[in-house]
Amino acid sequence: MTALGELIARRIAAEGPITVADYMTECLLHPEHGYYSTRDPLGAAGDFTTAPEISQIFGELTGLALAQAWRDQGRPAPFALAELGPGRGTLMADMLRATRAVPGFHAALQLHLVEASPALRDRQAATLADHAPAWHHAAAELPGLPLFLVANEFFDALAVRQFIRAGEAWRERVIGLCDGALAFGLAAPARLAALEDRLADTAEGDLVELRAAADPIIAELGARIGAHGGAALIVDYGDWGSRGDTLQAVRGHAPQDPLAAPGEADLTAHVDFRALARAASVPVAGPVGQGLLLERLGATERARALARGLAGEALESHVAAHRRLTHPGEMGTLFKAIALHPPDTAPPPGFAP
Repeated sequence: MTALGELIARRIAAEGPITVADYMTECLLHPEHGYYSTRDPLGAAGDFTTAPEISQIFGELTGLALAQAWRDQGRPAPFALAELGPGRGTLMADMLRATRAVPGFHAALQLHLVEASPALRDRQAATLADHAPAWHHAAAELPGLPLFLVANEFFDALAVRQFIRAGEAWRERVIGLCDGALAFGLAAPARLAALEDRLADTAEGDLVELRAAADPIIAELGARIGAHGGAALIVDYGDWGSRGDTLQAVRGHAPQDPLAAPGEADLTAHVDFRALARAASVPVAGPVGQGLLLERLGATERARALARGLAGEALESHVAAHRRLTHPGEMGTLFKAIALHPPDTAPPPGFAP
């Protein structure tokens, strides 16, 4: 068992079983042994790869979509260009490069990054050194300015609680000890106000997930966009509504038992876009499949332009990257996007019906 696993086991032995959400939080954010506190998890040497690391096309088109939303809202100045969970800073670097030619955009923007990991902040500082970013621990710390924000694979890492339907009640899935090892179990049945509406679309034994930490973040973003203007593009894997066990662990680009190595593997769960939309106080466009969104924004045309002059392995890699981002059998439909925007404005490009 890992060092963090030993700490969690001692906690359970002293206090009793913990929720899946508590387990995820400890595994990802423990200050000494947490996954994000101790490493750069991205790339070939890490545990997983995100869309911005696959191809520059993703960040370029995302940046231009937000820049067009900024233009459509009258080019407010100053404004906050922000990202939740910026990873290595690759997405934001591509966004900034693609928008250099947008008149007035760079002169008006203030760059803000919401990042909890010290290791990743160091990488972001190196990648974005020319743009003087300001860092924050939470979305609530962002300035009171028009907010144009992107969040790619941010919400999937927020902790979920899991509940299994038992008649008109629910049994929470918890983590305890069995012969000294971490093991899943179930709490006693209880009626839950937060899940009353799910009694209409679930059956006995169905599992649903609640991501309570997401609601205040979306509410915060919506309140800021409603008050000051702006737009938020949220891209992640998931669906409209939560059903089934989607908790997963990835280590070395391969799936792993979520309880096998606490603190050594990335833990995520699918995003319920319906729950995000319900928590927003402004209009929400989408969800739109990532592949469809990128194609609407010009992904194929950009891919063709970048392919000019490429040959051999470089061309094959480029074609494979475009396919991975957009094809339904890869990231194209599993990953989806929604957009928050003010009530009196159109949604950002790519979200029109």
